[in-house]
Amino acid sequence: MKGAIFDLDGVIVDTAKYHYLAWKELADELGFEFKESDNERLKGVSRMRSLEILLEVGGITATEGEKIKMAESKNQRYVEMLENIDKSELLEGAEEYLKKIKADGVLIALGSASKNAPFILEKLQITDLFDVIVDGNSVSKAKPDPEVFLKGVEGLNLKPEECCVFEDSQAGIEAARKAGCGVIAIDKDGVLTDADKYVKNLGELL
Repeated sequence: MKGAIFDLDGVIVDTAKYHYLAWKELADELGFEFKESDNERLKGVSRMRSLEILLEVGGITATEGEKIKMAESKNQRYVEMLENIDKSELLEGAEEYLKKIKADGVLIALGSASKNAPFILEKLQITDLFDVIVDGNSVSKAKPDPEVFLKGVEGLNLKPEECCVFEDSQAGIEAARKAGCGVIAIDKDGVLTDADKYVKNLGELL
């Protein structure tokens, strides 16, 4: 492994709970219940596709203009919730593992669908551990499309087969495979398939 590409949510930090709360608030406003089991369908999915799934759950149709307003409103709530996050929110072993591989000379990229990724890394005080940041602002195709990881590989100036992707979603694993990278799955519940290795958190790799 010469390069490591990390997804953010569920791998380095658990911001999924804040996404869920923000989506739930929107669903409450629209007058339907959005459960945690519904939220599982949003893992690794872009913001607009997440909104479409939420509206499907509620049986609601909306114009493109309304959808954009809803997505912006949800994101505003989410960012407000993120204002209070700090290093204590890092998942077990995440910072230690990043520091270890960096010390070993491995190049590190972020490969996340989140448009808030740079802001989150700043809050967690780990921005300087990353050589390249590829986030929702620099890609147009959501996982399982491999775009985010191919851009990560390119940014690190390596070949796909020299890189390993760290992912917690099936769509992310599929995207990494399509990109030609190795994959380590962060698989707390033992439900993911097609990875090279499975761990519950990055601390298990130390």
